Amino acid sequence: AGQHVARRYATTDTLKIGIVGTGMVGATAAYAMILQGIGREVVLVDLNRKRTEAEADDLNHAVPFAKPEVVTAGEYADLEGCKVVIVAAGVGQKPGESRQELLGRNAAVFRSVIPSILKYAPKAVLLIATNPVDVMTHLAARYAAVEGVPASRVLGSGTCLDSARFSHLLGRHLGVDSSQIHAYVVGEHGDSEVLLWSLVTVGSVPLDDYCDARQILLDDAIKKDIDTKVRRAAYNIIEGKGSTYYGVGAALAAIVKAIVNNERSVLTITAPMANVAGVHHTTVAMPFLVGGNGVLANLPLSLEGDELAQLKASAELIKEAIKSVDDYEAQAPPAS
Repeated sequence: AGQHVARRYATTDTLKIGIVGTGMVGATAAYAMILQGIGREVVLVDLNRKRTEAEADDLNHAVPFAKPEVVTAGEYADLEGCKVVIVAAGVGQKPGESRQELLGRNAAVFRSVIPSILKYAPKAVLLIATNPVDVMTHLAARYAAVEGVPASRVLGSGTCLDSARFSHLLGRHLGVDSSQIHAYVVGEHGDSEVLLWSLVTVGSVPLDDYCDARQILLDDAIKKDIDTKVRRAAYNIIEGKGSTYYGVGAALAAIVKAIVNNERSVLTITAPMANVAGVHHTTVAMPFLVGGNGVLANLPLSLEGDELAQLKASAELIKEAIKSVDDYEAQAPPAS
């Protein structure tokens, strides 16, 4: 009875958000949204119903200390009316399994999950969190297109977290609040990502000009150290505690906030693009304008030299990974 009352209360003039996949990333994203008061109802969906119900109970117990919110464990049908659905579902890598095989199995998961979401939430924006997020966002957009959903309503978390790490480390070095550091990481969310040093500003001041004015040393060795810490952050965290979830959970909450509040924020999310540095029809992270309808526009970047070459290489790597999934699916025996 309590759940029935809560659900009736929650669906009255609310912003409803769904999360499919309630592992650490999905649950932490829900927690971050509760703390910030993003939305008014969160629906958790997972094959492991027992865990989902436990997560919903635990999250509801945090609500009295945060913002008004109702968290429920549900099925796909309970996603009806969602403005945004975070997709954090997927399978882990088996011992001895190749990257191509893992991608193929996760593609199979998405072929089922994406239509199941859109059956009940056809107007929702899909926010992909499953790794490798660039490839999975590309596949999600492909499967959503079959259901009549435009690519603009499918986006991935991309390098939002990587850009935040970049800003954080620069802010510490410069002694400036990281929110005032405008720094982008683009390309793959992974080893080939590109830190755009040439475009960094502190407030509105170019990074080199700021360092000169403040007499702050930022030489190649310091830049390399920051680059390594951004690029290797996930590996170090996983080595120490097994997985990452606080940072990406907060990043997902920020993206959801930009959508439900139609903030028209510039975020380095992942979305399908016709052309990235001369690589056609691939999906990598770039600065996009994000608002109520998902991806509103992509922002052109003035890159040259090494940064442009690195972005092209990153985009080519993702395109090749997408092709490997296509090849795997073409060779896989038909479902019985």
